[in-house]
Amino acid sequence: MKAMILAAGFGTRLKPLTETIPKALVPVHGMPMLEFIIRKLKNCGVTEIVINLHHFPDQIKDFVRKNNSFDIHVEFSIEADILGTGGGIQKAASFLKTSDPFIVHNVDILSTADLKTAIDFHRAGKNIATLVVKERKTTRFLLIDEMNQICGHEDVIRKRTRLRREPVGSVRRLGFCGIHVISPEIFNLMAREGRFSIIDTYLDLIEKGYSVGGYDITGNYWRDIGKVFSLNELEEDFGNGVVSVDDLILCKKHQEK
Repeated sequence: MKAMILAAGFGTRLKPLTETIPKALVPVHGMPMLEFIIRKLKNCGVTEIVINLHHFPDQIKDFVRKNNSFDIHVEFSIEADILGTGGGIQKAASFLKTSDPFIVHNVDILSTADLKTAIDFHRAGKNIATLVVKERKTTRFLLIDEMNQICGHEDVIRKRTRLRREPVGSVRRLGFCGIHVISPEIFNLMAREGRFSIIDTYLDLIEKGYSVGGYDITGNYWRDIGKVFSLNELEEDFGNGVVSVDDLILCKKHQEK
């Protein structure tokens, strides 16, 4: 199974830590966040990974190579200009185009989500894409119906709701968790080019009748560690026994303590 780690960003929210190193190498409990994600994906059955790079790319390449690529196949997709989530995935199409679904994982997201179960959910729903979602505080929500299908997107700050199909039954407002399972057929359906958000592509496809699912991990530990205060909160959680390193890198069902 293949996966992509999105790691091209400047890590602006993590300054001053990212003034001399890339976000992916910021240490978390003594381990670079990139290593957490690689180990998690490997434990969930991934054997090949592509990492998109832009900010201090050579540091990330050197880190991966010094660790013998963590005994899996790792490639890099260099972005001369940052392409956004959609453009980044599109650029890596030659690597990701296989017969099997692949995982896309933000480098600054740590969770106890069971990704094997997410893949099973994706296959069972015959979705073009499945987004891992959760009840959490956010200003941007995915709108998900009783069939676990995404119907639209709500941006609270912009006061904009984009409903792309009629929901079945009631609708839940859940936050996206920065993890996707995607079927490779999506590359033949992408109409956008250059820099773009993959969320916009998902909404385009929903409007055209394609199924994009929402896999709910509410109850699992999840944290966006792309901000300094979030790193500090995570360290507190480690210290208080709320979560452990093994919880975050193993592929097993886990409930928040």
